[in-house]
Amino acid sequence: MKNSFWKKFFANGYLAVVLAALYLPIVVIIVFSFANNSNFTFDNGFSFDAYVSIFNGPKSAKLLAALENTLILAASASVISTILGTFSTIGIFYLGKRAQKVTLTVNQLPMINSEIVMAVSLMVFFSAFSFIFPQGWTRLIIGHVSFCTPYVVLSILPRLQKMDPNMYEAALDLGANPMSALFRVVVPYLAPGIVSGFAMAFTISLDDFIITQLNKGETGIETLSTYIYEDARLKNLEPFWFAVFSIFFVVVLALLLLINIKRQQRKEA
Repeated sequence: MKNSFWKKFFANGYLAVVLAALYLPIVVIIVFSFANNSNFTFDNGFSFDAYVSIFNGPKSAKLLAALENTLILAASASVISTILGTFSTIGIFYLGKRAQKVTLTVNQLPMINSEIVMAVSLMVFFSAFSFIFPQGWTRLIIGHVSFCTPYVVLSILPRLQKMDPNMYEAALDLGANPMSALFRVVVPYLAPGIVSGFAMAFTISLDDFIITQLNKGETGIETLSTYIYEDARLKNLEPFWFAVFSIFFVVVLALLLLINIKRQQRKEA
């Protein structure tokens, strides 16, 4: 009985510590987003000024522009990465075993390497061929695509490995040409993996800072991460940013709950 008690005690204690480490910083951010001054004090009680300034404050225009740039970059990079990753996965799948191992190893290098290594490598490459790759969106999209595509490949490959290879051959035997068989048989079968790969690429691109910061050049393009960094570098973080973080957290939490509810409804149907 004593051993059982201590096991539960330490297990629950460990779980509590992990949850506190994960969510306590978020709670602190949400609480201090209601501070009424830049010193994060509550002299006059809680205030919604930080939330109001998101839409009517001096930073609102730059914030919306940064958000727009972030979504454009993430959408562009994830779409291109998904297309490249899908057809790359199909090509890798039909390689010989040795060539497949080598290709998958090369594919995993960007994920194994530190992101700073990838970012600096891209910066040096773009600088050396600046006459081909102008500063701005071209470098950013190529940088994000090169970083996101390996994740798309790894998302789709397990699904492709489960596919019966006879499906493609059967489509050819029934009169479909190779392109038609690919898009009507293989791609629809890979749809769940393609969707998860797209979602992963979009999330990674949305979250990226290092590649964007080192390769945006001097064009004035700012994403949310680089804009927050530049603003915090010039002055300390203000309740304004805590309010922005809180809104993002609530939106993501609502989407996650909605997805889980829909998934549960499908299971019960």
